[in-house]
Amino acid sequence: MGALAGRVALITGAGRGIGREHALLFAREGAAVVVNDRGGSNAGAGSDAGPAQAVVAEIVAAGGRAVANTEDVSDWAGAKNLVEQAVSEFGRLDVVVNNAGILRDTFIAGMTEEQWDAVLGVHLKGHAAVLHHAAAYWKARSKSGDRPNAAVINTASASGTTIPNAGQANYGAAKAGIAALTLVAADELGRYGVRVNAIAPIARTRLTLATPGMGAMLAAEAESVADGGFDAFSPEHIAPLVAYLATEACPITGKVFAVQGGAISELAGWHDVKTIETEGPWGIDDIAARLP
Repeated sequence: MGALAGRVALITGAGRGIGREHALLFAREGAAVVVNDRGGSNAGAGSDAGPAQAVVAEIVAAGGRAVANTEDVSDWAGAKNLVEQAVSEFGRLDVVVNNAGILRDTFIAGMTEEQWDAVLGVHLKGHAAVLHHAAAYWKARSKSGDRPNAAVINTASASGTTIPNAGQANYGAAKAGIAALTLVAADELGRYGVRVNAIAPIARTRLTLATPGMGAMLAAEAESVADGGFDAFSPEHIAPLVAYLATEACPITGKVFAVQGGAISELAGWHDVKTIETEGPWGIDDIAARLP
């Protein structure tokens, strides 16, 4: 029996890359999976049901259970439809993996309003919208006496947590927001039987290969891996942590983990580094002399 036997999971952005690996592993471990993916470009343009359908076909061919969904997670009503489809198709919802994302990299001085809104919409609002509707479902279940054992795994990034990346103000801000959203949601939803964690993955995907500075490094690493060797940047190595966080037995909540290849690190947020104090009103010169 798999580690996720009997669980019902919806996974956004699951048609390719990291999300696809999540969906395939979840299905192999016994979960029924709603595979959400609009099938758009890196920048979010267009739509194509093919990627989601292909993952579903692969899961079903292997004996698993899965359905496709092409809703736009940045649309509040679309996120509601996604949650409702999971419940109507499989009778319940136990796990949400928020993974969908796009890139519109550009420097701040040249950024357009549309570039900002699009990235914040898919990443931060997309996480919040799906989380909202899933939380409302789990709250209703808990209030009716059917307390869930549910899990949410969000997707942050080093760009928003540990390594600020020039050209990604929109993406980094969204990912930092997702990390904060994770901690707030963990605090709020524990009373309903819901655990909330996040990952900050590094892997070779369409998005990272298109990231200046990172894409060339990841492509070179792939070429250097011998046949059958351990490819530390393959997206398949991200999924096991997400699957563990989704299991019924996992006790962890309110954490953000960096994960890449053979390494998993727990991350901590903003903290005091140095404090200066005064017993009276601050003077500008005093602050200038004492701040590092």
